[in-house]
Amino acid sequence: MKYIGFLTALFLLGCASTKNTTTNEQPINMLLDNWHQAAAEANFENYFDALTEDAIYIGTDATEHWDKASFAAFSKPYFAKGKAWSFTSLQRHIYFADDGKTAWFDELLQTQMKLCRGSGVVVWQNDGWKIKQYVLSMTIPNDNTNEVVKIKTAIENPLIESLQKKNK
Repeated sequence: MKYIGFLTALFLLGCASTKNTTTNEQPINMLLDNWHQAAAEANFENYFDALTEDAIYIGTDATEHWDKASFAAFSKPYFAKGKAWSFTSLQRHIYFADDGKTAWFDELLQTQMKLCRGSGVVVWQNDGWKIKQYVLSMTIPNDNTNEVVKIKTAIENPLIESLQKKNK
C-alpha cells in the first residue's frame, strides 16, 4: 500500500512539474491589451517598448511595411497630438510553439475603421514577452468585395506593376 501511495505522489509531482508556465496566455493578453492602451493614451514610450528591437509592423496600406525605427518615426506625430489610435480586442486567439518561447496570435479589433484584424508574433526575451511582428488588416464583408476592389484598382494597379517589374 505504501508503494502505491509513493507512486501516486511521484505521478502527481511529475504532472505538476511538466506544466510549462511559458504557455500561459495571460502575460501575452496583458502585453497586447497594454500595447493597444498605450496607443489610445498616446504613450509613445510604452507603445514602442513593447516591440522587439527588430520588430516589423505591417499596416493596412500595401506600402506599410516598417521596421521599428521607421514605424516610430511615422507614428511620432500622431502620438504628439495626444491620441494615436484606439484599438480594442474583441476576440483573441493565442498559439504557442513547442519551446514556449514563441507565440502567435490573431485578434478581432474594434477600431475607428470599424472591425479590423490584428495578427502577429511575440517572443519571450529576458525582460518578458515582446511583439516581434504585427499585421493590421481591415475586414471586408464578402458581399462587398467587388465594390472594394473597384475602389482599390486605380490605386493599386500601378503598385502591382511596379512590384512586378522590381521582382523580374
